[in-house]
Amino acid sequence: MEYRTLGRTGFEVSLLSLGSGGARALGQSVGMSQGQQTALVRRALDLGINFIDTSAIYGDSELILGRALEGVPRDSYFLTTKWLALKDGKSVPDPALLAEGVNESLKRLLTDYVDVMMFHGPLPDEYPELIERVAPTMVRLREEGKVRAVGISTRYATDPAQVTGERALMEDPDLFDVVMLKYGMLNQHAADEMFPLAIEHDVGVMNMATIRDKLPDPARLEQLIQEWKNGGKIAADSLPAEDPLGWLVHDDVDSVISAGYKFGADHPAVSTVITGTASIEHLESNVVALETPRLPAEDAQRIKDLFGSIVEYA
Repeated sequence: MEYRTLGRTGFEVSLLSLGSGGARALGQSVGMSQGQQTALVRRALDLGINFIDTSAIYGDSELILGRALEGVPRDSYFLTTKWLALKDGKSVPDPALLAEGVNESLKRLLTDYVDVMMFHGPLPDEYPELIERVAPTMVRLREEGKVRAVGISTRYATDPAQVTGERALMEDPDLFDVVMLKYGMLNQHAADEMFPLAIEHDVGVMNMATIRDKLPDPARLEQLIQEWKNGGKIAADSLPAEDPLGWLVHDDVDSVISAGYKFGADHPAVSTVITGTASIEHLESNVVALETPRLPAEDAQRIKDLFGSIVEYA
């Protein structure tokens, strides 16, 4: 397992990290027992994964992780979780709710501190009030030792250009130690502005959902590529109609999914790539994919030439 420094936090984190959200939500969506979930988490640790991502709104993920990690030396892994208070679908910028939320997360995770505490996916119009009203409380929690580093995640499904993440890096780089965003073959926009800003300000980057949605589903991927051809976003003859990214599979790239992980890791701004799974087998294959965390240069360049200008949820 390769390890990279998470920006100015100084944390040496595994290139592959374990996520507990997404479609599988640490096995919650497929009815896994706590015993099975614990086995998955422990196998991740055995494989060298030392960075685990969760959130108060990922179902019972915090509780599950607290139980799964009980008895594991706390200094052998890093935990990041996120806070979001909602009312009628909108974020509630209440500092008292943040302080309460952090305390509740610590109880569920059975720990005295979290390594990275994030604001969970604020939208661009929510950002100014969040910074003005709630950020000082987050700083205080960091000073108290309940939070070691402060982060922010983007809501890329609603905001594919991830405007909030870019704004955070431009306007408040001293506040945010870590940013969690999406960068992958089908949405490379983060490389335009956010990655250079992250490098400039030594902000750690967690890359989420690298292969989620279209990429791991052959039928949906073929449909998306055809839609992009029809819309003039890529040339009609640029890719075959069937298995349009199959040309990436050769040598140590054993699948399109493997290619997606390699591409997502191959940028100097990226500290870790998050994988969410309910399968130990899939977890192990993703670890293998990042043993060589890059595509062949010609293949990577072709992907950038094909999709680098497209900014949408994919």
